[in-house]
Amino acid sequence: MSDPPHTRRRTLLTTGALLSVWLLIAGWQASEHATVRKSARAALVNRGRDITTTLGLVVRSQRRFGSIVSKDRLESALAELVTPGELNSVALLNAAGDTVASAGSPINLTSRNIGPNHVIWDDHGLLMANLIDLGASLATNSLSSTNPTIIVTRDFFAGFETNRPPRPPGSTTNAERPSRSGTNSFRPWFGFGSSTNSPPRPPPRPPWMTEADYQSLIQRQGLHSIVIAMSTGSLRASLERDLWQRGIICFLAAISVIAAGLAWRNLVKSSELQLRLVRASELNLHLKEMNLAAAGLAHETRNPLNIIRGLAQMISKEPGLAPELQRRSRDILDETDRVTAQLNEFINYSRPREVRRTPLALDAAIAEVTRALSYDLEEKALHLDAPASGLTIEADEQLLRQTLFNLLLNATQAVEAKGHITITATRSGPDTATLEVGDDGPGVPESQRQEIFKPYVTTNPKGTGLGLAVVQQIVSAHGWEIACLPNAPRGARFRLTHLRLAK
Repeated sequence: MSDPPHTRRRTLLTTGALLSVWLLIAGWQASEHATVRKSARAALVNRGRDITTTLGLVVRSQRRFGSIVSKDRLESALAELVTPGELNSVALLNAAGDTVASAGSPINLTSRNIGPNHVIWDDHGLLMANLIDLGASLATNSLSSTNPTIIVTRDFFAGFETNRPPRPPGSTTNAERPSRSGTNSFRPWFGFGSSTNSPPRPPPRPPWMTEADYQSLIQRQGLHSIVIAMSTGSLRASLERDLWQRGIICFLAAISVIAAGLAWRNLVKSSELQLRLVRASELNLHLKEMNLAAAGLAHETRNPLNIIRGLAQMISKEPGLAPELQRRSRDILDETDRVTAQLNEFINYSRPREVRRTPLALDAAIAEVTRALSYDLEEKALHLDAPASGLTIEADEQLLRQTLFNLLLNATQAVEAKGHITITATRSGPDTATLEVGDDGPGVPESQRQEIFKPYVTTNPKGTGLGLAVVQQIVSAHGWEIACLPNAPRGARFRLTHLRLAK
């Protein structure tokens, strides 16, 4: 049964609203995850900038002789700062982008095309490059600085010692030369020492180097920028955890939306069912009133029928009555008897069933019903087999006898002359019994075995169709069950189950 149009519209609107709520929650979680991802990446970039600043201070602390930094000492100091899982590697570059000092795992800069102040993200880490002037502060071009940082190897100092010009005889050292102020002042050359009476000056080029060689040294070994490679493992792990949490939120939201949809559907179904129950109750009340009215009408109709029957009997007994009138009088009697029987069955079917259970010997009830139908059994020379069971059940005596009477009457009408009818009662459980009435008549077609218990459905042309309907009422009132089954090799069996044994 399909839903009415207004219910379908409400269901579609509710489903759309719930789906919109879920999409809103999912979009909100996606936006929050994007915000968290952006914040985490920004925090890692800031962390990288702090690390480059720290590296700049480390490089500055390693400077000796003014602007000269030993590569071995610098790489040893940088190696102490490299931490796998956070700071994977460090590379110090010159103006041409060549590595002049490094620590940690090698950085492949040729395929990265990383420029100054660039940030490159990949699946494994973060690359950052910062321009830096270690003589002063961050600058845009370290080559323009008046105090460049030059990273050299041990060979540079060896060359400096071997190529140093000899001191003229009789000359004094800087420590022995008096100052203008009357005190000794140590004035460094090429960055050795410091002057207490004058501000520091940029170190001059080495005396054994020409200006062109010195500029070439700055180009090759001068520090221009710092490149670091940071691990993004912790970043990915935190983003994955956040994504899982938000995925769980979306999953729970989906379950909530589905549950709300099912609850709404159940509510609609319950409302419709309640409405149908109210309408059915009203219809049932109306049918009950109609049933009472019909039963009253049938009861009142029997009185005129009895009068008609009596008049027909009086006419048939008149002396000297013509044979034709006698035949018509008998026809009137037969028709009034048939209609009266139908009215009696209708009144019996419409009567409420009030069960008064008492212990009842099943064999005695079967014997009384058999005696009541003895004339019909003898008329067709039927053989009735009803073995004693010795069972005592709890049932309404009058209703049980009426049930047995209707079943046996149907059997006697269905079988042919000299047919067989059986009544068996057996124990089916510790406190239940089963009663069967079988015959060897034509039986009931399989398609009609459920329909014959409905009013006015019968396979007997002369039947009213209310006998088995009354049986069904009585069986239901007792809480029993009845079924029509085939009786091999031919015939029908009516089985009553769940009869309660008396204690």
